Amino acid sequence: MEVILIQDVKSLGKKGDVVKVNDGYGRNYILPKKLGLEANKQNLYELEQQKAGEEKKQKEILDEAKEFGKQLEKITVKLSIKVGEGGKTFGSISTKEIATTVKEQFDIDIDRKKLQLSDPIKNTGTFTIVVKLHPQVTADLKVVVEAL
Repeated sequence: MEVILIQDVKSLGKKGDVVKVNDGYGRNYILPKKLGLEANKQNLYELEQQKAGEEKKQKEILDEAKEFGKQLEKITVKLSIKVGEGGKTFGSISTKEIATTVKEQFDIDIDRKKLQLSDPIKNTGTFTIVVKLHPQVTADLKVVVEAL
């Protein structure tokens, strides 16, 4: 008997997989527990439609991320930090401050967790920060830090 898995089943496969199981296992365990559906023409057709819809949705998300990345690469964020004698700064600039400043200056929401900054910025100058928008899409955000 072939079944289409509705949920991940540890010993069989992942959701959406079509797997061959013993008749008794399929009828007495998989189907009653709603872990899978019988693999008939109707159910296979619906599975194909679902997969096509998922692929289309993923492609749209990827395209949106690419557009957003192009938008981010065009802007330059300007931040100020207090500087004392000898050019020594007071405090540092973190991803949270960068995300808030982008929201204030350009009305663009960025999740601070998507900003990849190894260490907080502790001096003035121009910095390029990598923004991971999607597993396949990254963008470079220019940040200019000026003395206050």
